[in-house]
Amino acid sequence: MKLAISAESTLDLSKELLKEFDIHVIPYTFTLGEKEYTDGDITNEEMFELVETNDELPKTSAINKETYKAFYKSVLDKGYDGLIHFALSSGITSSCANAVEAGKEVENVRVVDSKSLSTGIALECINARLMANEGLSLDEVYEKSVKLADNVQASFVLHTIKYLYKGGRCSLLSMIAANALNIRPQILVQDGKMYPGDKYFGNYNRCVKKYTESTLKKFNNPDKRLAFVTYSSADEEMVRICKEALTEAGFERILETKAGSTIASHCGEKCIGILYVNNPE
Repeated sequence: MKLAISAESTLDLSKELLKEFDIHVIPYTFTLGEKEYTDGDITNEEMFELVETNDELPKTSAINKETYKAFYKSVLDKGYDGLIHFALSSGITSSCANAVEAGKEVENVRVVDSKSLSTGIALECINARLMANEGLSLDEVYEKSVKLADNVQASFVLHTIKYLYKGGRCSLLSMIAANALNIRPQILVQDGKMYPGDKYFGNYNRCVKKYTESTLKKFNNPDKRLAFVTYSSADEEMVRICKEALTEAGFERILETKAGSTIASHCGEKCIGILYVNNPE
């Protein structure tokens, strides 16, 4: 049985990695100012500059059911016997519900609520691809993928909470205090929603190091086959710190990826995270 794997562009994989793992993508669009963009139309740096100029965040719209249906059919028409789609967490967007409803109306489609974002979704897609390559059936891959969604460690450390403030997720007072005290908060994705985690203080690179150490200590039963270092923007030292920590933890393959504009618009510049499967079966 030839199975297709798909996700929205918010899985944040490069074209090369999408090709390597044979993953199909439906793009998100967002509006900034008076112009509409698709993920990848502009760089994150260009988007950050436009946010400063317009003093407003991009606005994303949920993908509707009919768009999902057309996408599923277009993938299946390429010769696949079934499709498993991994949707951006239902705790983050209503797109997930639309994806699920569309899947009910197209034969041999299964939709997984990823309960994650960015390369947390990519980890689920890649695991599904490996299972499909081993010959598991559509329903077997789907059932195992649903369970796996609860075991993805997805977290980030923020360089600034300015974007949280602009998005209405924290108060002006909190932003002023964070800037004054150089507070760098951790964001955890758990049960499909984003929550504040630990707080780190001072020089950002030292905060990144503390973040990797505390995350690996807390989520300490990883599937060491694969981990991601994903960022909205980064300097070489930030990336080196994350890769070094994952290497020392024994991960066999560490992939570096840059988040797309949809994800980056919620976390701001220099947000970076390590992502991996924890407590695998």
